[in-house]
Amino acid sequence: MLLMTAAPSTPNTPSNLDVATRIVQLGRDMGFAAVGIADTVLTHEAEGFQAWVAAGHHGDMEYMARHGSKRWQPDELQPGTQSVICVAMNYWPEKALDADEVLAQRDTAYVSRYAIGRDYHKVIRNALQSFAEAISEQIAAHEFRVFTDSAPVMEIPLAVKAGLGWRGKHTLLLNRERGSYFFLGEIYTSLNLAQSAESATDHCGSCSACIEICPTKAITAPHRLDARRCISYLTIEHHGAIPIEFRSAMGNRIYGCDDCQLVCPWNKFAQTASVPDFEVRNGLDAAALTKLFAWTEAEFDQRMRGSPIRRIGHERWLRNIATALGNATPSADTISALQSRADHPSALVREHVAWALAMHEA
Repeated sequence: MLLMTAAPSTPNTPSNLDVATRIVQLGRDMGFAAVGIADTVLTHEAEGFQAWVAAGHHGDMEYMARHGSKRWQPDELQPGTQSVICVAMNYWPEKALDADEVLAQRDTAYVSRYAIGRDYHKVIRNALQSFAEAISEQIAAHEFRVFTDSAPVMEIPLAVKAGLGWRGKHTLLLNRERGSYFFLGEIYTSLNLAQSAESATDHCGSCSACIEICPTKAITAPHRLDARRCISYLTIEHHGAIPIEFRSAMGNRIYGCDDCQLVCPWNKFAQTASVPDFEVRNGLDAAALTKLFAWTEAEFDQRMRGSPIRRIGHERWLRNIATALGNATPSADTISALQSRADHPSALVREHVAWALAMHEA
């Protein structure tokens, strides 16, 4: 998140509606797939969020509860905020191997397609900073702060308010023109801007494909996700041992899970990334599990530099791959790879390796 202070807009600035229209166009001209304006009223959304946390569905993500009302009161997080400029940036890598094919190959690692390129936090944050500065220079001076999945910001509710889409039954944002394969970012601004057109209506209808496809049944009802069961949570946010009840269902997914998006009918309209940063790195669209499992900690740190994957660290990287190897095709190579880590210094890694070896002995 970045903070910039500039002189407040003067009474002689154009109307709020005209300024908002020019800002939206500027953002599109600068390469964002979509841009919209939201107000800062999130009272209803706050109630749903608090109920979700109270139910414990956030799992180990204690930061979800840590910041209190800052999450649903933008002016508390960034004093002076009057409006929120929301943006979307497509991330699906055009040259990545077919996701469904990779998921069907038990010995190949599946990495969520948002994470096989450069860390989106850096890419979008830099783009948002340039956008916010351009607004000051070309349209109206303002105080601002930019975010992308980096602070207690209710990204999806704000994006819905800004007209960028609707919340799908899998809880992700959906858009009729681009599906769900995009990142979100926000500019908290001191400008009092006219809100974009009314929020998009829900177009999921009676479809329940995302609920039915979830390997661990983490989508417990439409628009309700129990993170503690979600493979993305288990492989990225969860620090301890992966519950045994979910290990087989993880298959070859070693970082994140795209199943609920892959099956969504609206993603037939998905658009590929417009920036090269999200193209495949280190062959992570279809790398052999045994190859990735052999990386030393130094190799992991070097190869994952600039990647969102680096944040989980080498220990959890091995934990995740060991689990996937337990679901892999029984072979001498698989067994050998697991045995090479059987005496790993980490009890977490050893426990998952032991489980995987037992799966092949069963």
